[in-house]
Amino acid sequence: MKIMITAQEAMNKGVWPQLLLLFGRDKDEEVWPGEQFILTEQQAIQLKLIKV
Repeated sequence: MKIMITAQEAMNKGVWPQLLLLFGRDKDEEVWPGEQFILTEQQAIQLKLIKV
């Protein structure tokens, strides 16, 4: 299963710093609020976005 999350959703859920690390992005890099990131099920579990 793949889970999509936007940058804005990640910020709202408080997982933005972890998402940056997962995708190797720089915190000073320009990112649009609607930019989408595709997570694996395992990554979503790690970020506590879903439960098993």
